[in-house]
Amino acid sequence: MCGRFSLTTTPDAVAEHFSLTELDPFPPRYNIAPTQPILVIRKSEPDMRPRNASGRFGQLARWGLIPGWAKDPATLPLFFNARSETAHERNAFKGALRYRRCLVPASGFYEWRRAGREKPEPFFLKPRGEGPVAFAGLAETFLAADGSEIDTAAILTVGANASLSAIHERMPVLIEPADFERWLDCREFEPAAIADLLRPARDDAFEIVAVSDRVNAVANMGPDVQKPLNPDDPPPPTPPAAQGSLF
Repeated sequence: MCGRFSLTTTPDAVAEHFSLTELDPFPPRYNIAPTQPILVIRKSEPDMRPRNASGRFGQLARWGLIPGWAKDPATLPLFFNARSETAHERNAFKGALRYRRCLVPASGFYEWRRAGREKPEPFFLKPRGEGPVAFAGLAETFLAADGSEIDTAAILTVGANASLSAIHERMPVLIEPADFERWLDCREFEPAAIADLLRPARDDAFEIVAVSDRVNAVANMGPDVQKPLNPDDPPPPTPPAAQGSLF
């Protein structure tokens, strides 16, 4: 599962990493939550004019996929994650897996250890090395009753690797730069041709950092949510959570 993540890499570094010739500026974001806008990287459709040599472009999407067949999003679960093992079978995801795969740039993600504990313990999973990582994503554009279009997305998850399994049983699927083109090119590569990419990240991909429960509240959006936890510090006050939305 991935319920919170961050993107603090500069726009220029993101553009370079994903071979984009242009990318609108954005501020560092330390505590991104479902229903908020996220940056996704997609590849131009065959009938679209390529935006650069790679054909890739960045766009904002609501984190929480709305299937194209949905009538009323309010009646659906919040599809911010999709299990990679069953996405090809589920009506909510199988169309996007076949035709609308995307990449979600991230500078790390958060997970909570819950088993046998009264209060879940938050951790920041920080990538080792420089630059962002790319989560495997699915994109869908929902046509609302008033004629407006809403771009939406979900992050694919897989069973956790050995180093993360003590915290949580799931983790986001990571796509390596060498596999960006194969993942994004839905015309050339059908789901069976990219199934090998839906695997846990290598065991040393992330540094595990215990952090305070400030990350629990969406209202806490500053870099302090990633500060390593000092057990001797008193717990900081946590304001009530407030979800953001594109609706």
